[in-house]
Amino acid sequence: MAKILTLTLNPALDITIGLDTLRTGQVNRSQAQQTDAAGKGLNVAQVLADLGHSVTVGGFLGQDNLQPFEALIDGRGFADCFVRVPGETRSNIKLVEADGRVTDINGQGPEVDEAARSALLRLLEQVAPGHDAVVVAGSLPRGVGADWFRQLLDQLQAQGLKVALDSSGEALRAGLQGAPWLVKPNTEELGEVLGLAVDNPAQQRAAALRLLASGVEHVVVSAGEQGVSWFARDLALHAKPPKVRVASTVGAGDSLVAGMVHGLLLGEAPAQTLTRATAIAAQAVTQVGFGIRDREQLARLEAAVQLTEQQEGCR
Repeated sequence: MAKILTLTLNPALDITIGLDTLRTGQVNRSQAQQTDAAGKGLNVAQVLADLGHSVTVGGFLGQDNLQPFEALIDGRGFADCFVRVPGETRSNIKLVEADGRVTDINGQGPEVDEAARSALLRLLEQVAPGHDAVVVAGSLPRGVGADWFRQLLDQLQAQGLKVALDSSGEALRAGLQGAPWLVKPNTEELGEVLGLAVDNPAQQRAAALRLLASGVEHVVVSAGEQGVSWFARDLALHAKPPKVRVASTVGAGDSLVAGMVHGLLLGEAPAQTLTRATAIAAQAVTQVGFGIRDREQLARLEAAVQLTEQQEGCR
């Protein structure tokens, strides 16, 4: 298996509250509540660990509410490369209704100053070599701008790591300038950053061709229940997941990223890589929390994924 680094610059405590139906402007009573130390890179890390990889996690954590994150890191056996900063790591409230609809209320995290930014770069200079890949996922915290983010990605690439990027907005735009190994936007994120419509397969292909021409090796475009498209040189595959009972869509994209990185690093056949990654993402929406919990269910989902090869690969 591989040694993989995941970076979560803006982690969060996910407070997931289950409701029958959200009634705005009224008193609502929860049916369930769960708190998870989370953030896109941490979510990816948990799936990668379940797939058998050795994982290092890093980014920025607020000093005032470390316990849930340190418990996760210790419990999962991750190597810890988080830089501690003053303040609290943000809390994100997720209101999950019985039909699977999720309403997010995302908090504001601590301010990351120049000293903390420099500390993370120095730490990664020592730690990053020896890893096979790095997954950089999630939003940018306060105090971290696009220029510094690009510097971070450039440093990781200079150290010989394959960089998988899963972000949006200014972070995705800045990251694309460095031509990462893999990017995984959803259709909305991809359309926003390129200024293109990407609602159908032809539009997604056109957008992917632009990214491949810029040096990106793998473009993975997620479109929820409509499925996942993977574009690379001489490769254009689409996977449609089976229908499942949705508990929460939180973490589905992170699970997809983990599955793709897993298959690519192991050198598996493209069809196997995309099929398994799609099944892992489908399993993620059936649960609250992160990781592969039921191997038998995953095998059933994998068998039910519908894979199609588009007529022409991307050159």
